[in-house]
Amino acid sequence: MSNPDSFIEEVTEEVRRDRLFAMFRKYGWIGGLVVLGIVGGAAWNEWQKAQATARAQGFGDAMMDALDVGGTVERREAMAAVPADGAQIGLRALMIASDPDGDGADSKAASLAALEALIADTTQPEVYRDIAQLRRVMVAGADLPLADRRAALESIAAPGRAFRALASEQLAYLLIEEGKTDAAIAALAALMQDQGATQALRARASEVITALGGTLPDAAATADQG
Repeated sequence: MSNPDSFIEEVTEEVRRDRLFAMFRKYGWIGGLVVLGIVGGAAWNEWQKAQATARAQGFGDAMMDALDVGGTVERREAMAAVPADGAQIGLRALMIASDPDGDGADSKAASLAALEALIADTTQPEVYRDIAQLRRVMVAGADLPLADRRAALESIAAPGRAFRALASEQLAYLLIEEGKTDAAIAALAALMQDQGATQALRARASEVITALGGTLPDAAATADQG
């Protein structure tokens, strides 16, 4: 052999290949399982997404059909009968409590019952329970002691809560109810310059301040905050 080093290298390479093939024959099924697991996991995720979409569409269609039922009582019963799970339960409760044609003591009591049940259900998302709390204060009105309304609103008006600005607006209205006009004007003026306040909310605050005889905050400062 003219080049023993080259021969040894070739033999060594063949031995490595033989060992590699042997290991593949022995353990290659593991790689196959990994591939199957990845493909199966992706298919499972897609199936779950499709199922979730179908459930959401079915729930939405059923609720819309329930809204077309005759009177208020019938609509509430139809909506309550729609199957729901998870966050859908919260949405269903909010819709039952927000019937646009609901009127009278019985309707009000039914709305409050639905809202209070949602507020007490800690399995529901915080945002839904906050909406229910805000709606409860507005529906109950003077039937709910002012101190209780304030306590409920203050919990929603905390920094970081989704409906902080709306709760702050309702708190300002409680000041008006108490006859604390100056404090209400100050609260509404601050709300007009709050970055979390919508244009519609600012417009309402502006109208109330004007009606109370107050002075609107500087327009430039308010625009900068928007």
